[in-house]
Formats: sequence, C-alpha cells, structure tokens
Amino acid sequence: MAKTLASLIPSVEQRETGWVQLQERLAHAHRPPVHPSVTISREYGCEGYPLAERLEALLGEATGQPWTIFDKVLVDKVATDEHLSRQLLHHLGDESHAQDVLRTHFGFLTHQDAYAKLVKHLVQIASAGCAILVGRGGAVACQDLKSCFHVRLVGSFAFRAATMARRLDISLPKAEELVHTQSKLREKFISDCLHADITDPRWYDAVFSNERQSIDTIAQACLHLVLSGWPGQESPLPTSAHAILGRR
Repeated sequence: MAKTLASLIPSVEQRETGWVQLQERLAHAHRPPVHPSVTISREYGCEGYPLAERLEALLGEATGQPWTIFDKVLVDKVATDEHLSRQLLHHLGDESHAQDVLRTHFGFLTHQDAYAKLVKHLVQIASAGCAILVGRGGAVACQDLKSCFHVRLVGSFAFRAATMARRLDISLPKAEELVHTQSKLREKFISDCLHADITDPRWYDAVFSNERQSIDTIAQACLHLVLSGWPGQESPLPTSAHAILGRR
C-alpha cells in the first residue's frame, strides 16, 4: 500500500511537546545559553527529514541540549497556535529582533500576509536556538542570523524520483510526476513569497549531493560545520562539543 509523506515523519504532537519543554526550561534558567540553529533546504525528493533526524541526534550529543525538528507542519502550528506563539515570545522577550531581521533583509518582505507571519516565526524559532528547520524558505528567511547555519541537499531528477518511489511505495512513473510537479510548485512558492531563488547556492553554507553521499556522511559534515563555526560567538559550545570536534 502506498504511503503518504506525513507517515514518514514523527507526530507533530510529540515534537511540539519536546520543544515546549525545552523552551520552558530555558525560560527559567538564570542566563539561558545561546545555541545555534540549522536550516535544511532540499530539492524535492531529497532526504531532508532523514538528514534532520540524524543531525538532531548528533547535535544533541555535542551540545548537551535537546534539539527540535521543525518541518512544515510544526512551523505552521507554531505560527497559528496562540499559546505556542506566546511561549516563543516569552522566551525571546519580544518580537522586535525578528522584525528587525525581516526589515533589514527583505524590506517589505512579501505581499502574502499569512506567509509573512509564518516567516516571522521562522526567525524567532531559529533565534531561540537548538532548532533544525526543514524547508519553508528557512535559509532565506534566517539569512541574517549569525547563529544560523544553512545547508541544502541536491540530486538528479532520476535519483529523487527513485527515492520517492521507494519511500512512498509508489510506481516510478507516479514518483516522476510527483517530483516534477512539486519541484516547480516549491520553487514558485518561495519566489512569489520571498522574491528569492531558493536554488541559488549563495544562500547556503554548504550544498551536498544526496545522490553521492550517504545521509550519515552529510550529517557528520553538517555537525563539523556547526561545531567549528560556533565557537567564538557569544556563548561557546560546551567542552563535550570540542571533544567531539577533535575526534573528527
């Protein structure tokens, strides 16, 4: 039986609960530590969520903090759930920082009010730290956050179609049609809303071939990118992170 994309991703309730618990703990800390965030962009059919899951485990070990994966469903829930929005703003103090980032980078941002609200929350989530944002134009929206690292997965059309056929248990022709249609829609969505070409490599700290490298290899490279790029910011990573970096 064919699978849906949603069936490949852990429940939003489970991930929401973990994130809320983290924010509550940080809010009650005397001086909440500042941690980086990561955005993952991918050509449709590349394994963005499996990469996020592997990176979540590696970064959790390295930083000593639980990380949360924000995909389309969870980002949309935070942006539309008044309770979650209040918790996010409580942790950050107010939303002025996010607004400053958006004004600096985009000016008027977008003519679509609903997506403008969502992008504001993307910036707030990334600012809070310990977040892995999958899709939703995160690399473009969070481009001016010094604490945020941006990576992209690419692959040939044939590879991406074959990957979707395998993951969704559908025929190759159906997968090819899905990849072709969704790729065009995704690029147009970002272009219309953020006035940006999401395929432009200048948005990213690193671009990886999902076809040539395994998810684990890419995740290890992303981990090295974050660990080597974060020390020297306001809050250094814990000693354990430097030990991990030294082993690689």
